[in-house]
Amino acid sequence: MKSSKSITTRSLRKLFAHDLSTVIFNSRARAADTESKRRIRTGYRGLFFVFLLLVMVALTLQTPPLTSAQKKSRTASQTQSKTKTPATSTDTLGAPPPIPTLKKKPEQPAKEPEISAGDVISVNTTEVMIPVTVRDSAGRLISQLTRNDFRVFEDGSQQPLSDLALRQVPVDVALMVDASSSVSENLEDFRKAAEGFATKLEPEDRISLIKFDDRIELLLDWTKSRYQLHRALTRIEPGMFTRFNDALSLTSRDQFADTTKSRRALIVLTDGIDSGRGSSTLEAALHALLQAQVVVYVVSNTQISRAEKLSQLDALTGDNSNARFNSLRIQDLREGIRVIDQSEVNLDQLTAATGGRLYKPLSFSDLESTYAEVADELKHQYALYYTPLNKMRDGGFRRVRVETTNPAFKAHTRVGYFAPKT
Repeated sequence: MKSSKSITTRSLRKLFAHDLSTVIFNSRARAADTESKRRIRTGYRGLFFVFLLLVMVALTLQTPPLTSAQKKSRTASQTQSKTKTPATSTDTLGAPPPIPTLKKKPEQPAKEPEISAGDVISVNTTEVMIPVTVRDSAGRLISQLTRNDFRVFEDGSQQPLSDLALRQVPVDVALMVDASSSVSENLEDFRKAAEGFATKLEPEDRISLIKFDDRIELLLDWTKSRYQLHRALTRIEPGMFTRFNDALSLTSRDQFADTTKSRRALIVLTDGIDSGRGSSTLEAALHALLQAQVVVYVVSNTQISRAEKLSQLDALTGDNSNARFNSLRIQDLREGIRVIDQSEVNLDQLTAATGGRLYKPLSFSDLESTYAEVADELKHQYALYYTPLNKMRDGGFRRVRVETTNPAFKAHTRVGYFAPKT
């Protein structure tokens, strides 16, 4: 009985295992079948989309391009469709206005500053300004004179003086230095003298710097800055030869070409000996200076050069044996002294004709005091105005003479001026 039960139990277990494996197999088969169907559907979809894409490309390629007429009609239809839409409040305003721009104010002519009669004022073109320096018999400068102390003569005829005959006028000073071999070794003395001179000028006075040798160079244009002058003085370099006459002519024509109402002064450190390599003569230079109404002051080193040459000449001629072997050198020294003497005569005439003065310091160490003396003269100079009785504008030369009512005083001014020409 027990054996039959065990057989039955084993049979049931085998049957159950068989049925379970059958169920698992069937479920796996169904899952595989479902997966294969899904993949087939996905493949069909991919083929469908590829086919649809190919059809769209083919249609695009077969469609002919729009002609210009079709484009215009399409544009017109689009415009009509746009105009059919109801206009909004902003549409009725039209196109926006252009961006506003600022209008520049018309430039007004520069107004002359309001100044008193004692200051610098504009004068009539018919007026003539004469810078006058007055000294006593001892050479001392005289100040505090009034209009009634002067007499002005033009071509021999006395001219009437108005109440504003005497005026305070600033000065434009051009410093000119001869940088040739005759002065080049003492340029440092000139720099110190020029800077000391500038400190004695009034704040309204202007200054410029010019160097000349075989070339003429403007190192500093008109300025009131003393610092700019200091920097320009460091740019002076020594050169060769001396174009003295050309330097005077060019400075008169170019540097003093403006029509300012200031007094005009030119201070030159030179021996005045022109090398003859330029195009101007001393007469032409004087003519240009008078036309530009420039007063010339010359600080000449002729005394210094003469003393050196005389010392060398004494050393050579003191011994007869040396004189025989140095005859050529002795001739050169004597000729150099003669040229220096003639140069002093020319410089004296030049400065006197323009109303200036010739200074002859004994050494370069005296330059500072000499330039200070020139500054003092400019500070005590009178600016005398008058209206000429001769109204002709013929460009002719008018000779001028100024006297004082005190015979002990002597007035110095330029010899004349050139009348305007129309």
